[in-house]
Amino acid sequence: MSTETDVSLSSYDDQAPFVCIVMVGFAAIVAYGLYRLKSRGNYKMSLHLNHMRVAAQGFVVGSMTAGMGYSMYREFCAKPKL
Repeated sequence: MSTETDVSLSSYDDQAPFVCIVMVGFAAIVAYGLYRLKSRGNYKMSLHLNHMRVAAQGFVVGSMTAGMGYSMYREFCAKPKL
């Protein structure tokens, strides 16, 4: 019985805060988009939805990139050298 899965699963625990940040940010962008839907002026609905989609996707991709960068920093740069 090998415990290799325990070692690999521990890396997911380190990134758990980033998952929460991404989910809250995505929900905030969606909520803001729904709020602004009422006062979008003479914008077309499709244009408004496209702008909100791009904002939400950009936030998620940016957060994932920041999370992976932080994880790589901790793995390769911040480890004490033995």
